[in-house]
Amino acid sequence: MDQARYYVCESCMTPVPSGHKFCGRCGTPVPEAIMHLHADFYGDMQDPSKARLILVRGEGMDGLSYHLKADQHLLGRQGQLEFPDDHFISPTHANFFYRDNRLVVRDEGSLNGIYFRIRGAVEISPGDQFVVGEQVFRLDPTPKASDGADPDGTFFYSSPKYPSAFRLNQILEGGAIGMTICARGSTLQVGREDGDLNFPGDMFMSAKHATVEEKDGKFVLTDFDSRNGTYLRLKTERALSHGDYVFIGKKLLRVELNAN
Repeated sequence: MDQARYYVCESCMTPVPSGHKFCGRCGTPVPEAIMHLHADFYGDMQDPSKARLILVRGEGMDGLSYHLKADQHLLGRQGQLEFPDDHFISPTHANFFYRDNRLVVRDEGSLNGIYFRIRGAVEISPGDQFVVGEQVFRLDPTPKASDGADPDGTFFYSSPKYPSAFRLNQILEGGAIGMTICARGSTLQVGREDGDLNFPGDMFMSAKHATVEEKDGKFVLTDFDSRNGTYLRLKTERALSHGDYVFIGKKLLRVELNAN
């Protein structure tokens, strides 16, 4: 009898054919767990308490899937989640970990940070950075007035000044400032056309993509249900929900949770 095909009695080491309740040699009962044994799917990929990160390819197609089955997962050009080909990702860039049964992402002091996709409108603060299409912007307050006279009574000649609650600065590669636009009123609209900041050549940007608005001294960033979304840079960490998107370097990742 081929012992590899059958349960082996723990008392006398005799193979017991499938379906038999007792050992034919010594009469020892076959354990209930063996009698009702069934096969589980290979591996622990179906663990409902764990999350996955899906690498999103062009046109919304899914790429690799990363199962977050440990307590923490370091992402960077090295670590548990490695992206060695992305030079905008720091060696140790982010950490995905569980706290109180929730998935949390934390910036580990990276150069370029972590951006998460906002839903609707969120409050932002001066100094915050966000991504629209391929463009990175920083919200800055209006500089303090410096248009007084020199000690000799001479005024600096310049273009006319208009009241402005805030300005947006375009951040170029390397950290340099690109375009700067001051809000004439309380709102600035960013998009491919018909806005205050237009980028007709940015194919990842919707016609009317996002706005920044000042309300009673507070600032609100709103995404207009754009196709590719608006992403706000994290300051420290954030709990993630099913369907959230995060930008890390040039990699777009979607969060999938199997259970709440």
